[in-house]
Amino acid sequence: MDNSSAVRPIVTWGWAGAALEGDESGDLHVVATLPRGALLAVIDGLGHGAEAAEAAREAATILREHAGAPVSELIELCHEGLRKTRGAVMSVASLDMRSSTIDWCGVGNVEGVLFRRAAAASTREAMSTRGGVVGYRLPQLRVSTLSVSAGDTLVLTTDGIRNDFTAAVDLDAEPQAIADMLLARYAKGSDDALALVVRCLEATP
Repeated sequence: MDNSSAVRPIVTWGWAGAALEGDESGDLHVVATLPRGALLAVIDGLGHGAEAAEAAREAATILREHAGAPVSELIELCHEGLRKTRGAVMSVASLDMRSSTIDWCGVGNVEGVLFRRAAAASTREAMSTRGGVVGYRLPQLRVSTLSVSAGDTLVLTTDGIRNDFTAAVDLDAEPQAIADMLLARYAKGSDDALALVVRCLEATP
């Protein structure tokens, strides 16, 4: 059977997460595929338990419903939608493999690191985040645009994962294996925790 016309994936990805003491987790991830790429996000509802989970679910729904919008607009939509919740912090990234770029922005204590596969490029780049709470106090948003190539790997984590993980990321490992490792080795154990690992693939024609 000829599969030459089949749609090829833009990314491959994996995630791992855990709730604090068996509670419902307030940490969620979003991976929404787009014709040109993908929308990627991690959301951390403030605190933990049911109210944190409610805020995270509301943000995830908004992101999925408007996945093709610019990153700054997505965060502003979440800010309006979360006003009646306890709020959340989040990192949002929009990947466009046709232009080989990624737009990303973080609000609050979340981490984002882009690991570059090409030997000639810098090893990794960290996302610049601004203090604030989506749904309560939104800072002036700062969206960064970076070039990406096939094989580059994006890691987004909530603050339940220690931020000293960068040296342990093995770019030869599959995204799910990296996510499992981050949760097993770097989860603080004092909060909900989540790691999302996304690898860029070749762009579709």
